[in-house]
Amino acid sequence: MTVTTSSLTRAAGVAAMAAGAIFIGVQINHPHLDVASITTTEVVFRGFLKVAMAALALTGITGMYLSEIRRNGVLGLVGYLVLALGYLLILCTSFAAAFVLPGVAGTDPGFVGDVIAVSRGGAATGDVGALALVWKVQDLSYLAGGLVLGVALYRARVLARWATALLAFGGVVSIVLSLLPDAFYRLLAFPNGIAMIGLGYSLWRLRRSVGDTTPVARPQQTSL
Repeated sequence: MTVTTSSLTRAAGVAAMAAGAIFIGVQINHPHLDVASITTTEVVFRGFLKVAMAALALTGITGMYLSEIRRNGVLGLVGYLVLALGYLLILCTSFAAAFVLPGVAGTDPGFVGDVIAVSRGGAATGDVGALALVWKVQDLSYLAGGLVLGVALYRARVLARWATALLAFGGVVSIVLSLLPDAFYRLLAFPNGIAMIGLGYSLWRLRRSVGDTTPVARPQQTSL
């Protein structure tokens, strides 16, 4: 199997679609998160899916940026780096929530409760170290990165423009939803998730068309 730029870009498109679908699906009927529920198999499995989503999203946005690096320009680079930081932190915090906090909940439930509160933008009654700052940076980079990269992709006029606009608009919507109760907070995933699916499909289809229409060089015959 020959690995080409086109095949790698199509793979990034598939990764983006998978990330968007997981991001939406994992929030549906999500149980209320507290010290008791964080140790359940369901919440741990959802946390594992969030780790996978973040890794796939990182792959997807990398393909989006690199596919048209000149058209995306400096604005695209800034948006990509900021959003990539957001997804990287989501990967780390989701890993901690799925594989670290359940083991700590039995011995230090107060700390786990504080971490959950901080993750939702609340205040901790105890000391959670640098986690409070990590979550603030995560939220800011996720929202700002989506806005900036969405604008850059929209201006580039390569991928589906409705999806690029939704990626940018999703950051604004997320800020509003984050101030609402938990049931609404789970809707944060929908604008970004739908945008990632649309962008991933657009990227996959674009590179598939390019690959299908690229002429195949024939070996030259040598006269005897």
